[in-house]
Amino acid sequence: MELPPSEGTPETTATPPQPPSGMVQMKSPDYGMQAFLWWRPEVAQRDLEMVRDAGFGWVKQGFAWREIEGMGKGQFDWNVTDRLVTQVESVEGLHLIARLDNDPTWATGQAYPNDQDVIMSPPQNLQDFADYCSAVATRYQGRIAAYQVWNEPNLRREWGGSAPDPAGYVELLKACYGAIKQADPDAIVISAGLAPTTRSDNVAMPDTEFLKQMYAAGAQQYFDALGAHGAGYKAPPEKDPGEVATDPDYYNRGDPNCPGDPCRIYGFRHIEDLRQIMVDHGDSGKQVVVLEFGWTMDERPNSPYAWHSVTEEQQADYFVRAYQYAKEHWRPWIGVMSLIYMPSVEWTEEDEQYWWSIALPNYPQFYPRKAYRDLAVMEK
Repeated sequence: MELPPSEGTPETTATPPQPPSGMVQMKSPDYGMQAFLWWRPEVAQRDLEMVRDAGFGWVKQGFAWREIEGMGKGQFDWNVTDRLVTQVESVEGLHLIARLDNDPTWATGQAYPNDQDVIMSPPQNLQDFADYCSAVATRYQGRIAAYQVWNEPNLRREWGGSAPDPAGYVELLKACYGAIKQADPDAIVISAGLAPTTRSDNVAMPDTEFLKQMYAAGAQQYFDALGAHGAGYKAPPEKDPGEVATDPDYYNRGDPNCPGDPCRIYGFRHIEDLRQIMVDHGDSGKQVVVLEFGWTMDERPNSPYAWHSVTEEQQADYFVRAYQYAKEHWRPWIGVMSLIYMPSVEWTEEDEQYWWSIALPNYPQFYPRKAYRDLAVMEK
């Protein structure tokens, strides 16, 4: 979801509190939710407490570069992030994953009108992004446990309208990794979650191929944990991706690449394919962090997601079973599994995110869907 432009004058003088020391360890598995904490402090506090009350220990939140350093190079506005980090700290047991992306116009020359199918671009000068990563990690040293560097660079729409470029992404990852580690050696740096796709052209690249080319470009030394996305589509979480790829009841019948091996992406366990690439490259000592996963209930006739819509009962059941499967089969290599979403209160039924969420968008009352209720009582 795109954030609206920030308001007010950039602030540069406030000094954050001194941080504690020591690296946060991820359990296997560990439990996280993506939330939207940016604009309304009262909603953020309520949602953070609901994450905690469900027994989850991690929350993922975007730290949009364009919102923090949008006015110009070195002109930082820390008002929202200072409040947000302090709120996370106020809820005992919660750790924060901050997603670093969403360029400011001054760094890329890109503007983003609503009808343009590009949502972010890599900077023209990688040092500008490295300086941003450094500024965030320095200010919140010891207070932000983990950083996700960019999102879905294997899609043209998240790479400035240019063809996916694994080597180019590795250069960006390298710049940010070094900056974060210099500022906060204990922070966990997670590579970008890659979009599951069967498309292989200048619009998109399959996540497995993109990851192989990342390793070929030297990515291994520039992330502490591998980011992955694990949409379940129609399939229950335990279903073998090889079966999903050949079963028209589960793969996208409109996909010209199906049936066939590329269609393994239509199952949650496709994450195992990414893990195998890590093993093949001698990188088995690192964990995988599932930065997004879920099942949608979107039955709207014109929705591109309608073909894999599940019921509210199925969504709840699949979430619980996904965590149980990981606990039984993916230890010790699985780290945080961050589900989508704890909703933004601004969403309506016209927003596709509404149908993935585990609660209804509302404030002040909290209206959980069955998924939230079942996850809250799930053994962890």
